[in-house]
Amino acid sequence: MGAEYPMSELTHARQAGTQRRVLAFGSVTHVWSDAFFALLHPLLPFIALDLNLTYTQSGLLKGIFAGAGGVLQIPSGFLAERWGEFGLLVGGNIWVGAGLVVMGLAQTYGILLAATAVTGLGGGTQHPVASAMVARTYERGKSYTAIGTLNFAGDLGKMVGPAVAAVAIVTLHWRTILILIGGTGAVFMAASVPLHRRVRPPSHRADADDMSVADDADSPISGFIALSITGMLDATTRGAALTFLPFVLADKGLGASQISGLFVVLFAGGAAGKLFLGWLGDRVGLLTLIWGSKGLAAGLLVVFLAPLPGAALIPLIAVLGFGLNGTSSVFYGTVARLVSPQHAGRRYGIYYTATEVASASAPALYGILADMVGLSSTMTTMAAVTLAVLPASLLLRRYL
Repeated sequence: MGAEYPMSELTHARQAGTQRRVLAFGSVTHVWSDAFFALLHPLLPFIALDLNLTYTQSGLLKGIFAGAGGVLQIPSGFLAERWGEFGLLVGGNIWVGAGLVVMGLAQTYGILLAATAVTGLGGGTQHPVASAMVARTYERGKSYTAIGTLNFAGDLGKMVGPAVAAVAIVTLHWRTILILIGGTGAVFMAASVPLHRRVRPPSHRADADDMSVADDADSPISGFIALSITGMLDATTRGAALTFLPFVLADKGLGASQISGLFVVLFAGGAAGKLFLGWLGDRVGLLTLIWGSKGLAAGLLVVFLAPLPGAALIPLIAVLGFGLNGTSSVFYGTVARLVSPQHAGRRYGIYYTATEVASASAPALYGILADMVGLSSTMTTMAAVTLAVLPASLLLRRYL
């Protein structure tokens, strides 16, 4: 006779297997989704040259693609609660992949712009739906690590997509690249449909533990609102810093290739921060991580205004990326701690939309300020706003 295992051990093994499969699936779809949306970065100059576009037309193309991706985030969160996450994740990525094919076939700017807007809409399913799925699958004691891993996977997509496009553009037309990558992604997603039965998060059953969650019917949602405000402040700094830091580096005499190289280091530091701070979130207090990472980022934003030796720029910008981007894993993981599991989808949709609006608005607002008071004063103001995350985060203490 084979060895017999206690039911608790068998249950635990099944649960661990489900968790791994759900996290792997959510991470793979995140790689594809973020790779899709990062494709335009290296291809945009070639599109502009081919279609004879102005800078305004080129910027509008990129802005509509990114902006459309946030339109359906809140509806997707609600739909995930009713229909389940798997179909929305697969369908959303097939939508974007097929849309890239249509974009590659578009012969005029007007058709390309319309196709870009429709294509971007499909991206609204990825972030809230995958985050809710992973958060619901993992025990609360492990959710920060899982969300951090999911978050890190998206950064891999942001790096892989442009890298593949940059290599392919040497021998292939931009249209061919969009068609090949979009078509491959759509086929890959369609081929994953049979996995549906193996990638199924546990259904939520209301129990006494839910009474401690701030999202219950007779409990205020103040904790979620406080988290959203704190996350928006964080996103504001991130969006503005990534926009104006190149100007600071240019003022130091760096060329375009040097600035591009430093930004690769910055994004690599950010990816490492998302993974590491997510792991730390299950082991260290939330406020400790927020204060440490945001305090570090605020200080470095000011340090970069000072004269710095060239050798110091690489490690400093890596640490800045760690502090700027890493905290997002902590905030995303905290959403799951402040809402009931059955409402996680809608809350993630609201949170992601709020923070993306903040991030998208920040460059224009700080740009106005920079025109008025200069770049150095603007970066100092940015650091001060970053420090405002610290007292704002104290509002979360009573809800966790």
